[in-house]
Amino acid sequence: MPSAQTVARVLGLTALTLFATVPRASAATGWSLAPAGGGRPSFYAEGAPGSVLQDTVSVTNPGGHPVTVRLSGTGTGTGAGVPVTFAEPSVRVPARTRADVPFTVTVPTGAAPGDRSGTLVAKDADGRTATVRIRLRVGGPALSALTVEHVAVHGDRITYELVNRGTTVLVPKLAVHAEGVFGRDLLDRVPRTLPARLAPGSRTALSEPWPGHPALDAVDVRLTATAAGGAHDTATTRARFVPWGAVAGTAGALTAGAAVTVVRRRRRRACHAAEPLSTKAELTGAVR
Repeated sequence: MPSAQTVARVLGLTALTLFATVPRASAATGWSLAPAGGGRPSFYAEGAPGSVLQDTVSVTNPGGHPVTVRLSGTGTGTGAGVPVTFAEPSVRVPARTRADVPFTVTVPTGAAPGDRSGTLVAKDADGRTATVRIRLRVGGPALSALTVEHVAVHGDRITYELVNRGTTVLVPKLAVHAEGVFGRDLLDRVPRTLPARLAPGSRTALSEPWPGHPALDAVDVRLTATAAGGAHDTATTRARFVPWGAVAGTAGALTAGAAVTVVRRRRRRACHAAEPLSTKAELTGAVR
């Protein structure tokens, strides 16, 4: 099976380059951690989403006893930070020796363009650590796109979802408009910044309070979301407000009235039905 280093070369990995000039990272016991090759105090990588980048970190032990360290990577920023994979996560470094450990950085597929930061960490058996910073710049075009989905009215609240369909982080604004059946404006809220920060590909469910909604009306509701970079989308829904308590009372009264009418009609029909019987008796008597 080919080694991680060989696979990285086959994939056309890009070498990491110098980012800044800062003091060499070191640990309290004398062993140290630094980019291989000297002259680089930290790592800098740049690549498009989906690419794999390779470099090497050195663990130097100038002491008289061997030291074993475990290597790991941490990252911050949009999404998952800086994903790091080491050829050997644990390395034993003899006395007065340097160990060079290859590692790869994978740029997440679908990652938004921009900078991510992380740290390579080495830790020995005594809990002592040394670190080296790493910066990753994700290339690619910046696309700002936003959609408003699943708009619905639930009593005194309008619910909806915002979806980031682009490649940049969005801080959206929302405008709300509602118009009644006679064309009058029932709600007209100017765009305002929402308490939401959407990473590329993320979705968030939000709601808009509407405490003064009408008691009886058919309403068209329109939500318009915007964000930096030209992101813009509008979604609409229709809601009907009916005072069901009053309707239930009216329906009950109508039902009671209908029952009285039915009883009266039945009584009248009973009287009319008796008339032919009375007439027949009279005719019978007349025959005699």
